[in-house]
Amino acid sequence: MRKLEQSAKKTSAALPITLVLIAFCILWTLPTVGILVTSFRTADAASSTGWWNAFSDWKHFTLDNYNQVLFGQRFSVGNATGTSTVRGATMLSAFLSSITVTLPSVIIPILIAAAAAYGFAWLSFKGRNVMFAMIIALLVVPLQISLIPILRDYNKIGLNGSYLGIWLAHTGFGLPLATYMMYNYISGLPRSILESAFIDGSSHFTTFVRLILPLSAPAIASFAIFQFIWVWNDMLVSLVFLSGAGQKLQVVTVRLMNMAGTRGTDWHLLTAGAFVSMILPLAVFLGLQKFFVKGLLAGSVKG
Repeated sequence: MRKLEQSAKKTSAALPITLVLIAFCILWTLPTVGILVTSFRTADAASSTGWWNAFSDWKHFTLDNYNQVLFGQRFSVGNATGTSTVRGATMLSAFLSSITVTLPSVIIPILIAAAAAYGFAWLSFKGRNVMFAMIIALLVVPLQISLIPILRDYNKIGLNGSYLGIWLAHTGFGLPLATYMMYNYISGLPRSILESAFIDGSSHFTTFVRLILPLSAPAIASFAIFQFIWVWNDMLVSLVFLSGAGQKLQVVTVRLMNMAGTRGTDWHLLTAGAFVSMILPLAVFLGLQKFFVKGLLAGSVKG
């Protein structure tokens, strides 16, 4: 009886918290549901009534928004013979550009930060603590203040409007966080593992490649998720450093902005494009989620 009474008390005590959490979940997901419903509505219906009125008339639902997003937006062009319809750029080229921008922007800072974190954690050299403090201090520096100076330098050396330029920019912006996360994890590894490797005759490079990198998989995966989502959803850095390349190097976010129009009149296409662009980041997150919590807690508990 006591166990039943205690269980009933715990259930009654947890009920208000459960109801509050359910309410928060509903409020959090409601805008996403609205965007999803709008992505299947016609342009006239989306601009005239709210998404909650969509189910009153199923005739206003269409797949044309996704058709235009995936296979090119339709434009009416006048010529000598009349008016014709042409297709704009497809999302496929934007996806390829985003992948080309994102993957190196994730891999390069991971390699550099892992090597730097290993040095800060296990090598003794003069000024180590000062250099590490300077790197951590860069976390609070807004990247916006560095865009114009970097752009001027890029114009002088011819890197503006190139993949190399934006790779280097994202690498520089992501290195402080990557170094911090990797240092917390690598410094928490048992020292006996490294001592055993050194006794067996391994060099620092061999130890780093064959031992530290595999053991640091949770921290690497955790940062990879952060960096991938940030770079994939970035529009500001792409607008600044790929502005001189024209339409051929447009990433997904810039292509969606152009689809919505300068006045945002075609925002029904933006809602469809938003869900299309979510596919790859979600796949990356779900594929690496088992390492995510381990990476976030890296170095938080020692002993």
